[in-house]
Amino acid sequence: MVRVFEAAAGWPSVRERLAGRVADQDLASLDEAVEFAVRWHADQRRPAGEPYVEHLLEVVCVLAEAVGTTDVDVLRAAVLHDVVEDTECSLEDVRERFGDRVAVLVDWVTKPAPSEGQTREEARAAYLRRLRTAPTDAVLLKLADRLSNVQRLDTHPRPEKRRSYYLETVHSVVPLAQSHPWFRQWYAAWRDAFGHVAADSPDARSQ
Repeated sequence: MVRVFEAAAGWPSVRERLAGRVADQDLASLDEAVEFAVRWHADQRRPAGEPYVEHLLEVVCVLAEAVGTTDVDVLRAAVLHDVVEDTECSLEDVRERFGDRVAVLVDWVTKPAPSEGQTREEARAAYLRRLRTAPTDAVLLKLADRLSNVQRLDTHPRPEKRRSYYLETVHSVVPLAQSHPWFRQWYAAWRDAFGHVAADSPDARSQ
């Protein structure tokens, strides 16, 4: 059975869940990161319509509750991981407010815009290849990020996106989990549970 991480009740509820795991001063630091992310992401929504902040909080829950991460810089980076990619916030804004280590982690998981002469697909492929050389904390952040995005993959409104995202996860993200036992087990269960999403894809049948 695939474990699903919920954050629909918002930050106050997630904060209560973290209270026994994360030091009080670090929770206060997370308050600041959540406020910053909420302000930048504003009224953005996920593909199925949920407020975008739910995704950010789910990533925090995965890292803290499943993997046991208590490093506040990693948890703050989880809250902030999409703010450069999906808003007008710059990496320098993140660095100035939260420090260099948080900014470096955010940078690792931020997909860059295509360079001159590069297609969007080529830029995405290069980003995924680069993650193979990422430091452990950045890999854990990416694995938690993708987990949140695919744990309810069948709710995505576009069937073709469901198929392509499943295949990309299997090809490019699951290998990153092999050195991390909890994620390795979770993604193995997820792959089995959601194999039907790509059942009609020739690529999926060749797995």
